[in-house]
Amino acid sequence: MAKQPSQRHAASGSPDDPQVLAPVFRGTRVLVGVTGGIAAYKACHIVSRLAQAGAQVTVAMTEAATRFVTPLTFQALSGRPVYTSQWEHVESHDPQHVSLAREAAVAIVAPATMDCMAKLATGRTDDVVTLILSAIDRAKTPVFLAPSMNDAMWNQPSTQRNVRQLVDDGFHLIGPGEGWQACRTVGAGRMTEPVQILEVVTDTLRLRSTPRGKRR
Repeated sequence: MAKQPSQRHAASGSPDDPQVLAPVFRGTRVLVGVTGGIAAYKACHIVSRLAQAGAQVTVAMTEAATRFVTPLTFQALSGRPVYTSQWEHVESHDPQHVSLAREAAVAIVAPATMDCMAKLATGRTDDVVTLILSAIDRAKTPVFLAPSMNDAMWNQPSTQRNVRQLVDDGFHLIGPGEGWQACRTVGAGRMTEPVQILEVVTDTLRLRSTPRGKRR
């Protein structure tokens, strides 16, 4: 159901190397959504690498996410304004940020919390991240979610129902993985590492850009 990164030989270059990313992302408009989990700091790596690869990265953050990482951090890494409220008019006169959704070639939500996934699965748009995502046509623009929560939250029946609904609705899930969690437990729900997220997104975009007749 959820996509897992492949294992690449080190000699081929790290999947998060800007030189590796550049052929796919240079000049590409990327939306990165950050929601309120401890793994929010890992999104800094994603934004930095994409910006170094020449992508035009716009970051949107929920209010809870700003408690973990400041908007100024993402503004410095991306070189672009950061959206933190659905009422802001940062780059457009459109209060619904529809133009931002239309311009994005790909969207990555990392971390995607239990709450964020529940909202997306049920069509709620009461924060800037879910609002922008609601205006994206997923038939044209892939939306990747990197779940992040503790083991008990991931295994809740409601979360698993939402996961199935999100996949049915055309979202791409990356992970989660298993490992040590902030709640001092070990289990499923740990956000996939940024390098692996970038690998999956890159491979997916590369495949989408390859003519069907040339795919192996």
